[in-house]
Amino acid sequence: MPRTAAPLLTSPYPNSPIPRAADSDRRRTNASVILRSVLEHGPVARSTISRLTGLSPASVTDYCARFTELGLIQESATPLRSKGVGRPHVPVDLDDSRFIVGGVHVAVPYTTVALLDLRGRVLAERRIGHDTTDPSRVLARAADGLGALFAEAAGSTPLGVGVAAGGWVDRDSGTIVDHPLLGWREVPVREILGTRTGLPVHVDGHARALVNGERLFGRARGSRSVLHLFVGNVVDAAFATNDEVHHGPRSQAGAIAHLPLRGGTEPCDCGRVGCLQVELSERTLCRRAREAGIVDGVNPTHVVAAAERGDPVAVRLLTQRARMTGRAAGLLLDILNPETVVVTELGVIHREDCLRALREEVGDARASAVVPTSFPDSVLAVAGGSVMLDVLFRDPLSVSQATI
Repeated sequence: MPRTAAPLLTSPYPNSPIPRAADSDRRRTNASVILRSVLEHGPVARSTISRLTGLSPASVTDYCARFTELGLIQESATPLRSKGVGRPHVPVDLDDSRFIVGGVHVAVPYTTVALLDLRGRVLAERRIGHDTTDPSRVLARAADGLGALFAEAAGSTPLGVGVAAGGWVDRDSGTIVDHPLLGWREVPVREILGTRTGLPVHVDGHARALVNGERLFGRARGSRSVLHLFVGNVVDAAFATNDEVHHGPRSQAGAIAHLPLRGGTEPCDCGRVGCLQVELSERTLCRRAREAGIVDGVNPTHVVAAAERGDPVAVRLLTQRARMTGRAAGLLLDILNPETVVVTELGVIHREDCLRALREEVGDARASAVVPTSFPDSVLAVAGGSVMLDVLFRDPLSVSQATI
């Protein structure tokens, strides 16, 4: 978050009371920015939080007392020396020892289940291969996998579960509306996993989830506008301005699968050629690698491994894909003009030549704005967990009180 901020809510009519609903919104917003300040700057003195947020010292002290009581923050053992005369400040910091969140990411070949702490760090992670695409079966196995991880972390208190997936995901209803690659339609994920885990469950699209992960814990922290481009089997995007991710009606924003990609050659089921998803998907990468005799399966990491061994065709396939991803990023940059573009794409994550190819395609003037994901080793786990952690940091008092 920015280092300085104006007071968060003031009435346009200073002699009139702010309505009760506005009071509630103000309390939620104040709690959010204070906890975010502790996350970003901790260990941090309460007086510094007051200066950063524009909130009064008394208000900051009151919120910190409530957070301490709930176990979200704790006083640091090492006082901060004052620059002037007076007693040292006792700083506060996030207490990451008590609470955890569960994360679920539903991909095409497998589901990732994970535990994360309040700093977004992955504590445990498992992949569960799909033996069926039946949503009830897939989600039941995910719940069982989470249950096993929670049992292994018996000393921690779970606050809830975040679920991320590709396709059309409606955050408000907790539903995967349409995931063509899995054949899922109107799947009530929140209801199914909530019933099986007994925990609050929040659901969102994985590109939006990763925007939240980046602005909370990653390279995009403090950026005024962030675009995230996710290139896997599913290709989609998310955009955030002023710390708010755009969802659109029924959370359908970010569906870019059928945007035309210049130079594309792959036929799409929609009847056109060169649509973004069919051109860039990992399925297409693996098919091309099989045709070239590089791999004999459907695992895209095997293409990366072949490139690491020096296979020139594997290198060419990955750098070409990165260039096409750069064209997609450039198109979205033209439309949205974000301050930061985060790209999650296999070659860009693991190979400098792929990152260079992507940036060359974007162009020198904007290349520095494009960065790879901050979570190269755990991006899917972070996506799931970030759905829940975003809810926590937006309304920390309600989330923690509902669970404790």
